[in-house]
Amino acid sequence: MASPVFLEPDLDFIAQINSDSGLNLKKCYQCATCSVACTLSQDDQPFPRKEMLYASWGLKDKLIANPDIWLCYNCGDCSTLCPRDARPGDVLNTLRKMSIKEYSKPAAMHQLLNDSRKLPWLFIIPALIIIIMGLGTGLMNLSPGGDRIVFAHFFPVVLIEMIFIPLSLITGLVFFLGVKRFLKDMQATAAQGKGPIDYKQFLITIITQLPAIIRHERFSSSSENNRKISHMMVAFSFVSLAFVAGAFVFALYVLNSHGPYDQINPVKILANISGIALIAGSLLLIKERRAKAGQINGYFDWYLLGLAFFLGITGMLTQMLRLASIPWAAYSMYFIHLLFAFNLVAFLPYTKLAHLVYRTVAIAFHHYAKEKK
Repeated sequence: MASPVFLEPDLDFIAQINSDSGLNLKKCYQCATCSVACTLSQDDQPFPRKEMLYASWGLKDKLIANPDIWLCYNCGDCSTLCPRDARPGDVLNTLRKMSIKEYSKPAAMHQLLNDSRKLPWLFIIPALIIIIMGLGTGLMNLSPGGDRIVFAHFFPVVLIEMIFIPLSLITGLVFFLGVKRFLKDMQATAAQGKGPIDYKQFLITIITQLPAIIRHERFSSSSENNRKISHMMVAFSFVSLAFVAGAFVFALYVLNSHGPYDQINPVKILANISGIALIAGSLLLIKERRAKAGQINGYFDWYLLGLAFFLGITGMLTQMLRLASIPWAAYSMYFIHLLFAFNLVAFLPYTKLAHLVYRTVAIAFHHYAKEKK
């Protein structure tokens, strides 16, 4: 006869879920409508019914490192069809937010990123860093002058590298440490997780799953989810703009080709298309989110959408003001654009954009674990 298992419910965890999602977990009476309605739910381990049960019981350890919470794309099918308005989709969305908070350290960053009252500091801090480094090194020229508007005369590429390369390395380190703990906890808590992770096999699984993730295949599986196009527009815009930045660095240091570049330059055309797609995709996402009247939309969700939209807007305005030959406005807008870019890079592990990393790892682990069974 099996020994009894004693559970220690985390009441604070329950209260936090209820508070963050504006819900009452007691509404769920385990009818399983959510799992039946979900077209993404697995036959052998259906969700979100078991996650709703774990949440109601306050079993934090079974949820924070649960890969199944990342298999959900918050389409809203389960919440729409729930007879008790328990909103399982919003609960899973809250759990993903809590998982990011658990694994992306330090915790103080989340306090900064999850309080709308602290929003001004997200721009004051990078502004101070950029100005202090720029003036301290003597590289930043507040009066560039000249017949042409050249942003490198105002803010040299080397100064951008001095700021953004260390920033990117720190962001990468935060993700590395977080993912390392995330994988360890998933292996320890997943029912099928036994023994140490075979990292070579896990890496192969990631590579094999990437094409489907990149194509957003799972977005097409939901009856209420029409967000695939807008998500792809934003995702590919970020990827394309990262490529554009790398191409311009290559042109500068390898080809010794300095900007500004002609509008008919192929890389410049790609940059403009990506910028327009970023703005359009962000607006579509904002429209779609506003249309979901029953869906919980918090500051955590809106911050990322606002960041993506204004990153695209400031980038395009910077170029337009340069072409219009308005130096003071062009340089000012370029500085503002740098602040949004700083936000994107520095706070990436703490925002909803961290889904790109944690969801990819969770999906890969889900398939890896099935292969190891």
